Amino acid sequence: MPTEDPLLLFQSRAVKLDRGWLRSFAERLRAEVAGGACFSALLTSDRRLRQLNRDFRGKDEPTDVLSFPLPTPDGSLGEMAISVPRAREQAEALGHPAEREIAILLLHGLLHLLGHDHEADRGAMRRLETRWRRRLGLPPGLIERTRAR
Repeated sequence: MPTEDPLLLFQSRAVKLDRGWLRSFAERLRAEVAGGACFSALLTSDRRLRQLNRDFRGKDEPTDVLSFPLPTPDGSLGEMAISVPRAREQAEALGHPAEREIAILLLHGLLHLLGHDHEADRGAMRRLETRWRRRLGLPPGLIERTRAR
C-alpha cells in the first residue's frame, strides 16, 4: 500500500490519542530518519500484537511493537504494529503521555525496518536509537530501559 506519507492505521480505541500529533511525528520520522522512505504502522490491540507475535515469531505472548521489513520497488520500507494499550501502560509507568510512548515505539520499529537489530549488533542500534531519541526530544527508549533493569 504505497503512499507518500507514513501511514498510521488506528485500529484501537482503547486510548484517546492525539492522532494529528502522531501523524506529524511519523512524517518527521519518514523525512529525518528514513530518508524519505515510506512505512506504515498499525496501532492496534494487545490481543492483535500477541497474535502477530505468535504467528510470525513463534512467541505466544503480547509485545509492544513488531516490525515487518518488506522493502518494495516503490521505496516502502515495510510495516510495523504497535499495541496501544501496552504503550499506554508503559507511558503511565514512566510518567509521560501515551503519544510519547507510541513515538518511541515508532522510532524503534522504524530502525528495525531500516535493517538494525539490537539483539545482534553489539550496541549499534542502541547508540543510534539514543542519538535519534535525543534529536527528536523523546524520553529514554526501549533498548535503554531494558539495559537499565
